[in-house]
Amino acid sequence: MQRFYSHGKLLLTGEYVVLDGAKALALPTKFGQMLTVEVLDEPKIKWQSLDDQDAVWFEDEFVLVDEQTIQSQMPHYDRSVSSRLIELLQAAQHLKPTFLSTKTGYNVTSKLEFPSNWGLGSSSTLINNIAQWAQVDAFALSNATFGGSGYDIACAQQHSPIVYERQHTKPKLQPIIFNKAFKNDLFFIHLNQKQDSRESIKTYQENKTNSKETILKINEITQDILDCATLNTFETLIEAHETLIGTVTNQTPVKQRLFNDYQHAIKSPGGWGGDFILATGHKKEVHSYFKSKGYHTIMAFQDIILE
Repeated sequence: MQRFYSHGKLLLTGEYVVLDGAKALALPTKFGQMLTVEVLDEPKIKWQSLDDQDAVWFEDEFVLVDEQTIQSQMPHYDRSVSSRLIELLQAAQHLKPTFLSTKTGYNVTSKLEFPSNWGLGSSSTLINNIAQWAQVDAFALSNATFGGSGYDIACAQQHSPIVYERQHTKPKLQPIIFNKAFKNDLFFIHLNQKQDSRESIKTYQENKTNSKETILKINEITQDILDCATLNTFETLIEAHETLIGTVTNQTPVKQRLFNDYQHAIKSPGGWGGDFILATGHKKEVHSYFKSKGYHTIMAFQDIILE
């Protein structure tokens, strides 16, 4: 049996503009996805996907017809999931033609460690796991299928925060130490909804303005956040970041939309409109405020982020 593992992700700075080369501060999470693979003696793939509660949320059987053809055998399941899996497996075959021999098959189980609506990277962790299994470049596999900046793939492979920069040839990433004295005052709150990252990217591409100038400013904020020593400075920087991204994407920052009476700073760590927010403040204050608003999934920085 083979086992593969990938970490989830959150993005502290550079959302959207990371697509155009901005330096982004990316945070691998303690929650990820496991993939186990066992060899079968028949040319088919028996696939089963488990959620964070070990419940089966998807399964299918794929027949390996020939070196380039994979067919689903269980049409009563979600066809869109089957189609995406076939797309991933065939893209991996294209990158490595010897992957998935028709003489043998595989029993494959994927297991999420986080609820799928958390937005921590159920797709990126799967892509990176399949890339490990196929022994292909995960960035190339992502580009050939789901697309995006690739920061999520970088997080899947890392064990600490990174500064990530998308480049034409190969992504540039720098592992960093992000152990701030004020980290006990940083919390991630789930907004009880899932953000569609592809729709989020589309919104950015349709509305972005002055991207070159914005990238320079975001790069500066990212560096200032790495250098900052106090919570007050950090709050000022993430609020400036929210204002800047809101302007360039023609969107309203989440604090203004939902939490304008909150006394501290709030930031969207990734695509705007769903998943998690980052909030600053003392533990009791954060829990009291957000629970009163109906948000009960509240996680301390050190409980979710790899350091």
